[in-house]
Amino acid sequence: MAIPPLGSVPGAASYTHRLLRRVVAVEPDEVKAVLLGFAWFGCLLSGYYLLRPLRDAMGLVGGPQELRWLFTATFVTMLLLVPAFGFLVTKLSPRRFVPLAYRLFAVTLLAFSAAMALHADSVWLGRTFFVWVSVFNLFVVSIFWSVLDDCFSSEQGRRLFGFIAAGGTFGTIVGPALAAAAVSLLGPMALALLAALLLEVALRCFRGIYPAPSREGGDSAQAAHPQSSPLGGQVWAGLSLIARSPYLLGICAYLLLHTAASTFLYFEQGRIVAESLTDTVSRTRYFAAVDFSVSSLTLALQVFLTGRLMKRFGLVLCLAILPVVTVVAFGALALAPTLLVLALVQVARRALDYAIARPAREVLFTVVSREEKYKAKNAIETLVYRGGDAVSGWLSSALSAVGVGLGGMAVVAMPVAATWCALCVWLAKRQDTMRQRADAATTKESLTTSEAT
Repeated sequence: MAIPPLGSVPGAASYTHRLLRRVVAVEPDEVKAVLLGFAWFGCLLSGYYLLRPLRDAMGLVGGPQELRWLFTATFVTMLLLVPAFGFLVTKLSPRRFVPLAYRLFAVTLLAFSAAMALHADSVWLGRTFFVWVSVFNLFVVSIFWSVLDDCFSSEQGRRLFGFIAAGGTFGTIVGPALAAAAVSLLGPMALALLAALLLEVALRCFRGIYPAPSREGGDSAQAAHPQSSPLGGQVWAGLSLIARSPYLLGICAYLLLHTAASTFLYFEQGRIVAESLTDTVSRTRYFAAVDFSVSSLTLALQVFLTGRLMKRFGLVLCLAILPVVTVVAFGALALAPTLLVLALVQVARRALDYAIARPAREVLFTVVSREEKYKAKNAIETLVYRGGDAVSGWLSSALSAVGVGLGGMAVVAMPVAATWCALCVWLAKRQDTMRQRADAATTKESLTTSEAT
């Protein structure tokens, strides 16, 4: 479903459109929605990146060997929250459940802010904070992309998702800068407080994209926004939808391979950082510097390259770039496991993931049903994602215990990456087939309506 014209001042819209056309192929009636999406994602990731360096530093308080337990605890928390989210989606429209979910997260962040002011050095507070920030990030971002997949067509997603994702990258630059300033002046409690405030600003952007029908509009107002109705169905429908769809199972497989590689590298990062840097302050500074570098490179790629790559080469190249760079990352760290090499491979891999692979992955969801966009997508990006983290964490520990280091993992990564690339080709072809069927059905419906009138 394509976004409807949202309305704006003609002169200002024309000027803004001319500016945006220099970097993204946006149409005049898409300008407002694109800018609101840019700002919304910017607020979300700015809030998360306020918290991320502190989360990573607090996660190492008990030593890097605790990370697998923290990943497992995150997965268990997801198991508890996914049915609660499914209940909200079943009973409430997006205009109602999105504000409710975001404000619940904001309240918990305010509670963490107060707890940090009273017990800043608590080990258990650090563990709980690590788990909750990991949960918070996945849920708020998954909801964001579900709404965009609901409002934008596949064709619009290919043109615009890269630029909208750049809003999030801009937030990842602003977030660490705010974190550095706020933690120096007010301490860790200020970070959670600012993140809660940014969630409220994000909700204002959501309402601009997803406006409520006027009270006077009645049925006609509801018809103008048909996607605003509750989805209905079962609370656990997300998992059954995934099980019945080879396409969604393929997306799960792609994400599990992604999380496995990311988790192995994250554990190696924890080991190298823990051995090289001995205190929380220096570790936080290192993580913040890596995050800033990732954000800067990602922003440049998203603004100037992502949309052009998708338009020129389609989804195959954009999806397959992640398995290729993952093999390179494992090989480089196997040869030289130092802080510098770690920073370089993490910056390259994460930037290409965020800038190119992630927008392409979101385009995959533009051709599925509304129920799949909210329920199945959320289950994939929370439960499946964190389940992959937890299993990969224990697998990484088991491999380390039997003496398999990064060199052995690099050898294993090559055939896995080849399979991963083949999956990318299949997903891209399947998405194109589903898109063509949806376009044909829409055309047929339009012709039928025209003949009837």
